[in-house]
This record gives sequence, C-alpha cells and structure tokens, in this order.
Amino acid sequence: MRICEIYQSIQGEGRLTGTPSVFVRTSGCNLRCTWCDTPFASWEPEGEEMSCDAIVSAVLEYSSRHVVITGGEPMIWPDIGPLTRELKRAGSHITIETAGTLCRDVVCDLVSVSPKMSNSTPWDRDENGWAERHEHLRLNVGVVQEFVTNYPFQLKFVVQSPDDLNEIDDLLSQLRGVEPSDVWLMPEGTDAIILTDRAEWVSAVCMERGFRFCPRLHILLYGDVRGV
Repeated sequence: MRICEIYQSIQGEGRLTGTPSVFVRTSGCNLRCTWCDTPFASWEPEGEEMSCDAIVSAVLEYSSRHVVITGGEPMIWPDIGPLTRELKRAGSHITIETAGTLCRDVVCDLVSVSPKMSNSTPWDRDENGWAERHEHLRLNVGVVQEFVTNYPFQLKFVVQSPDDLNEIDDLLSQLRGVEPSDVWLMPEGTDAIILTDRAEWVSAVCMERGFRFCPRLHILLYGDVRGV
C-alpha cells in the first residue's frame, strides 16, 4: 500500500487522547473534505509503496505499542486487513481511523469512525468534479452500522457550527447500538484560537447531550505541522 508517513507522537483525538502512539498514514482518499488538514494524503497524495512487512518493521522501531492507522482513507487499500493481522501478531494495540464509507475485514482494538457531514463538501473547491463525488460518497449509513455492530468503536464528528447537530442527530437516529458516550464532537480547525473559540459551545452541547468532547491535543501541543 502507499504510505505517506510513519511517526510517533501523542494521540490527540478521541478515547485514547494523550496516548503515545505510532501513526501509519496511508496516502490516498476517496473523499475530498474542504477542511482536510492532510492534503498531502488526499488532495495531492504523496508517499511510496511499502509491503506489510516493511510497514511493521518501521512501526517496531518506535517504543509505543499503540498503533494508529490513518490517512487519507486506509480502507481503500486491500492490504489493510493483512497489515492489521501482522501488527496484531507483533503485539500492537491497533486503532483505525476511517470516514466510514467502506469497510474491509480487519483486526483492531478500536475503529474511530468519522462520518462526514455536509460541512465537508468542497463546493468552493470543485476541482475535477470532486464536490459532487464527495457529496455522493461522504455518508454510508450501512457501512457505519457495520463498524458499530462488529468492532469496538467511537463515532467522531467534525463540527463547525450548531447547525451541524441536526445532521448528526439524523444519522444517530438511523443507527442501532450507539450510546451518547460513544459520540465525540470535535471542533473543526487547525489553529489554537479557533479551536478554543469553538470549544465553548461544543463542550456545552456535550454536557447537555452526554456526548464526549474531542480536543485536538496535537494541534494545541505542536501546531498545524506534519509528523505530530
């Protein structure tokens, strides 16, 4: 599969926030979110082809046994299943970050599913017809349900304004087996000031609904840079 970067850092989002982790970032994505903070893995994918053995060897060079497979969209790669099985045999705790638009047979300890709301559609950046394709593909309720049913999971939503809550509520009404504590709301932004401004109303919604607040700890610690 095509790998953009492998590095060790602090997990900044979701249930394992604060956990030292090795990040395996696959390159390539079937979506084009307007606010994508990793364009080098989606809009303009970089990286080189690596075998599963080479990826596992690179991961084992780091001290952390927590591994986060992210992207881009890791589920587009047929070898994601074999990779997870090799990492598990090597003793890794595996998190997979996915938009939840397609699913493969994987082994993991946590699937972090981030369904994309309409705020993600790049209508103002409609390069090569990507806006319509993105809008068509961005939400697959059946696939999200498959993850919820078959894997330890968390649902992570990127929110820009309170209007996004209507779409989130609509999706949650279609899913079975999701508790409020499974839902994480994450303010959109790659700047500490914007994140802090949005955190006030997002955290208030979490307290009201029983959702969990998802900081972007890596942004607050290191800023919007690669390799963190």
